[in-house]
Amino acid sequence: MKNIKLIEVPSEIGAGTRGSSLGIDAIKIAAMDFMSNFFIHFPSEKIPHENKMLYEPIESPYAKRIKGVATMYERVSKSVSETLKNNFFPVVLSGDHSTAGATIAGIKMAKPKSKLGVIWIDAHADLHTPYTTPSGNMHGMPIAASINEDNEDYAVHEVDEETKRYWNQLKQIGKIAPKVLPEDIVFISLRDFEKEEKHLIEKHGMKVITTNEVRRKGAENVVRSVIRYLSDCTDIYISFDVDSLDSSISKGTGTPVSNGLREREAEDLISKFVQNRKVCCFEITEVNPTLDKENLMSEIAFNILQRSVNILLMN
Repeated sequence: MKNIKLIEVPSEIGAGTRGSSLGIDAIKIAAMDFMSNFFIHFPSEKIPHENKMLYEPIESPYAKRIKGVATMYERVSKSVSETLKNNFFPVVLSGDHSTAGATIAGIKMAKPKSKLGVIWIDAHADLHTPYTTPSGNMHGMPIAASINEDNEDYAVHEVDEETKRYWNQLKQIGKIAPKVLPEDIVFISLRDFEKEEKHLIEKHGMKVITTNEVRRKGAENVVRSVIRYLSDCTDIYISFDVDSLDSSISKGTGTPVSNGLREREAEDLISKFVQNRKVCCFEITEVNPTLDKENLMSEIAFNILQRSVNILLMN
């Protein structure tokens, strides 16, 4: 049986749309509406955020608020690392996806010898860098930071020295770079990415499983093939961005995309993945209740969270 610890990261400085820092509270409200004591059961830690930066002028146009993101990387990686070292299983609830790079860093800081596999359930590849980003939003960059990639082949921006310094700090945090090898990353339901990201996926031969493949093969078979693909890895981290769900249900997120997973498909995938003993951390991110009605996205996220944690407790 695993000891679960919840790590709450209500930060949204990496997102382009406002409101995802409210996602964690919205999930808690969904739990109350379902008469669930889920959030009373587990120890939890709330990481201080830098959301005050949202009111300040942007200094780095190609890596917006990167100074604050660097601060969040320090805090989140430290928390995840200490949680693992104390033999707890970190379940991370984060506002925007930028801090997932810090979650990955925390796992590697706690387990420097581990070969880490990443299951990235997301409509987006998050493989942009300050050199390639179309938006400057940091939540499009955590995987690039984790694999220590600038993608200079496809650079479109001249990046200033201070931004470069912070970007290198993100890549090098924990003095381990890369933290994950590109071939140890599996994208699921990926369907919205730019040519710069496509270049990296092809250059590194990164594994992509489409929504249609999930539907055709079924969750059980997909999970089995992914676990087999990552069989060399000693530890596995699962990151679930709610925009992996189809836009018909994922209104409550900043970047909805059609042709996504159905709620049941996502729930089945994740609950089967977390049965694997190599899984050492699970994250849910990008719930934005300000874009939602009836708190639907949060309710779906809570159902997936509760089912996954129940399975972790049995393992």
